[in-house]
Amino acid sequence: MKVLVIEDEAELRRSIKEYLHNEGYLVESANDFNKASEKTNVYEYDCILVDITLPHGNGLDIVKQLKKAGSEAGVIIISAKNSLDDKITGLEYGADDYITKPFHLPELNARIKSLLRRKRFDGNNRITLNEISIEPEKRLVTVKNTELILTGKEYDLLLYFVANKNRVLSKNAIAEHLWGDDADRVDGHDFIYTHIKNLRKKLIEKGCTDYLQTIYGIGYNFKVNETNN
Repeated sequence: MKVLVIEDEAELRRSIKEYLHNEGYLVESANDFNKASEKTNVYEYDCILVDITLPHGNGLDIVKQLKKAGSEAGVIIISAKNSLDDKITGLEYGADDYITKPFHLPELNARIKSLLRRKRFDGNNRITLNEISIEPEKRLVTVKNTELILTGKEYDLLLYFVANKNRVLSKNAIAEHLWGDDADRVDGHDFIYTHIKNLRKKLIEKGCTDYLQTIYGIGYNFKVNETNN
């Protein structure tokens, strides 16, 4: 899952990025309002952590921009302000949760996981899609009750496809989701093709239906028959 941390305090930003990276997230960051606006206007994220007080602007305006643009990202406000008015305003603008500094990183992680379950997977701890079962807490995938061994990128790719089933995903969107800020340095889309090829092969070898469809010139679609869900 891809997370954007919008926080101007360098040490806290570093700590959050390092902790979430170790928890298996792809993490990007912005340290002021302008950089945050640029990133949220160009890239998509699963979850965005937004500090209220930012250089050159207010984090609440970022929340307003996201919701006005129809972003599906989950939004958690992080702030030193323990103000009821700020909390209410943020939630009214469209934020999903609010956490006050100082906070423990495991609590922040638990809130992110809970938010992603609600936003992407109807609040379930186990994601079931026909013969595929995924337990994000354990990063465990099974096909017909048999464990499927995947690399980190293959797992992230499968979860991305499942979360966006029956939607055409462009190669650029997939690259940005897997590599974040490093997407532009990926050698064309050869890496995407390789990861998808390997993921498809592993799924089929376990007896899984071949849901992956190539949309030539555009990208890929994880096509699932809705009657089988």
